[in-house]
Amino acid sequence: MRQERRLYSLLGLLLLLAVVYLTWFPTTHDGGGGGGGGWVKLPVPWLQPRMPFAARRGTHFVDADTGSPLYVNGWNSYWLLPSRSPALAAEMLRRGRRMGLSVCRTWAFSDGGPGALQISPGRFSEAVFQVLDYVIYEARRNHIRLILCLVNNLDNLGGKAQYVQWAQAAGANMTNSTDSFYSHPTIKRYYKDYVKAILTRRNSYSGIRYSDEPAIFAWELMNEPRCVSNSSGPYLQAWIAEMAAYVKSLDTNHLVTVGTEGFYGPGIAERLGVNPGEWAASLCSDFIQNSAVEHIDFASVHAYPDSWLPRASLEEKVRYLSNWVDSHLNDSEQILKKPVLFTEVGYLQHSDANSNSTVDRDIILRIVYDKIYDSARKLQAGCMEKETLGGNAQYHPKDCCYWYRKFPFYKTQTLFAASFEKQTMDREACIVNMLSSADSLSDRLPVENQLQVFNYGREAVLCRWLLNLNMEYSG
Repeated sequence: MRQERRLYSLLGLLLLLAVVYLTWFPTTHDGGGGGGGGWVKLPVPWLQPRMPFAARRGTHFVDADTGSPLYVNGWNSYWLLPSRSPALAAEMLRRGRRMGLSVCRTWAFSDGGPGALQISPGRFSEAVFQVLDYVIYEARRNHIRLILCLVNNLDNLGGKAQYVQWAQAAGANMTNSTDSFYSHPTIKRYYKDYVKAILTRRNSYSGIRYSDEPAIFAWELMNEPRCVSNSSGPYLQAWIAEMAAYVKSLDTNHLVTVGTEGFYGPGIAERLGVNPGEWAASLCSDFIQNSAVEHIDFASVHAYPDSWLPRASLEEKVRYLSNWVDSHLNDSEQILKKPVLFTEVGYLQHSDANSNSTVDRDIILRIVYDKIYDSARKLQAGCMEKETLGGNAQYHPKDCCYWYRKFPFYKTQTLFAASFEKQTMDREACIVNMLSSADSLSDRLPVENQLQVFNYGREAVLCRWLLNLNMEYSG
């Protein structure tokens, strides 16, 4: 009898700890560069909230357990890891959850330089790794899924240029061109080693391997892959096929995407006119060829009419963007037979008070929104995330969400996440919550989050001020 009482007491204590663990949200501590904001870690997998994996069936995302449709509502917060601020990351994810968002696209890399996750090939900062642990752990607690990007085409946070520098420093015989990233065996080994370290990592907060974590929506091979030489296209294509297959060899639970901008290559001549200019085809990415790779589960598209067509009139930009969206929706539905996610759609935010940038923005974004909404309404391939000069969103006839990030081409960029909950099928009314965070491009970047209010055409919009935070993080 005494042993039974002790057993019941022990079980009661464990249950109490589990309840505290699942309901407590740390808000007062900032890891400052290592670990999360909480005072205790209980890395027990079965204590984590239940969440099914995301999968795909044809041109649709589905719940892997039930096969029911899975609709993407989300935003971009690339800085969750590089901020090295678990408290700020947790706050962003909680705000997203409260707004009804379900997916966040963010970076799972920081290569070289101060505060890097990967200090050198195969050498990692455990403190920074624990920040990524915490981001994933907190995402699951908020029922948010993450699209995790594994490397950058750009130099920001290291990128492929850092891999080339590492290989050169190790004595590898190669040119200075960053195109070596796609073909040189040493660099490909570095990338594979990094991928393996990420996918096999056991989360210090949950005890779950990343490859077994349903809070991860998908792995993105690279943010905006491009080549310097127009002869490097075959190397990029081979790299995509090889790395997608490698990811799948380590992780069969998660979706994989390339991270392309959606430019068409010379393989289908009639598509070249869809590009924003002749220069686009010289970057060696090819929307159809890249996305058709066997182990790529869904396509991605970006759209920046202001920066891609800087001298065009608004009418010309509207015409271009309409054709751009239509072409990618149709090709994803008819040729690729895969979902397409518009992961960045954006416009310039001008500092000139006399400009019509707000009107122009609404016109440009509405084109994308309406076309993707119509695609989803017809149960076709369209989905969208957004960023302004950036954007992403997936539409559902009843619950529509878009997210985008603005790059004003000045000193700041602004990230917006807008959640549209449709109250009627005819779109006569909607509730809009828009969360913005402004990031400076300097080493110390201020982040200001506040609800943005705007009118969306003739639709009735209900807005309320939600958040006004002034924080700083290291970029």
